Amino acid sequence: MKLTEKLQRVKDLFVEMGQALIAYSGGVDSTLVAKIAYDLLGDHALAVTAVSPSLLPEELADATAQAETIGIAHKIVQTHEMENTNYTSNPVNRCYFCKSELHDTLKPLALELGYPYVVDGVNADDLHDYRPGIQAAKERGARSPLAEIGVTKAEVRQLSQQLGLPWSDKPAQPCLSSRFPYGEEITIGKLQRVGRAEIYLRNLGWENLRVRSEGNTARIELPPEKIQDFILTTDLPTLLSTFHNLGFIYVTLDLEGYYSGKLNQVLEQITAR
Repeated sequence: MKLTEKLQRVKDLFVEMGQALIAYSGGVDSTLVAKIAYDLLGDHALAVTAVSPSLLPEELADATAQAETIGIAHKIVQTHEMENTNYTSNPVNRCYFCKSELHDTLKPLALELGYPYVVDGVNADDLHDYRPGIQAAKERGARSPLAEIGVTKAEVRQLSQQLGLPWSDKPAQPCLSSRFPYGEEITIGKLQRVGRAEIYLRNLGWENLRVRSEGNTARIELPPEKIQDFILTTDLPTLLSTFHNLGFIYVTLDLEGYYSGKLNQVLEQITAR
């Protein structure tokens, strides 16, 4: 199916819905969905961002600015997944409990405000990764227009560019809880520590990165082609001092480099046993 046809079919879905509340994180996927929804439905589309300790303040600021650029009405709500030990104990299906909290918040809000549908930014590629949160969303009746029509991540970026969205190349930024190995307890302090570490590196000009946290060790992940440049150009003593001040004892650089879903390697090892 051609990309133009996929876009038209996504538009058709929104026309059929008539009104929709968008689960809007500010990432490239949900922002594209918000843009399409607003262009078709106008005031009958609402973008809602859930705020919790696992969301960087900078990400919330980006989401707000992007919503203003699109023109869509934007509402902020609080979620409380940190109060659920099923989430903070960080099991392999942690994302299920996070999305359960999100959609248990959004669904009644949508009904209260008169929106019959809650829509998210799940794309077709997400269906082929380990994403237990998708099941939680489906159980609560959420729709995923991009996935339903078969729009891939690369196509999301293509469509965003075609529609004139200036953040089409924005790096993926999943919640901060994804920085911890399964089984390690998640706390607000740990989330804030890893968040500040990533902000520090981004302020140095490194955008597509992760700081993985395991105990008192920080492991910096960058695209493989950026590693040598990072070593040669970064003031490493200052970096170490900054990370130590944040509470990390050890600071390492992952020589394999960053790729999405890296912590899920452990799931493959468990399955292979």
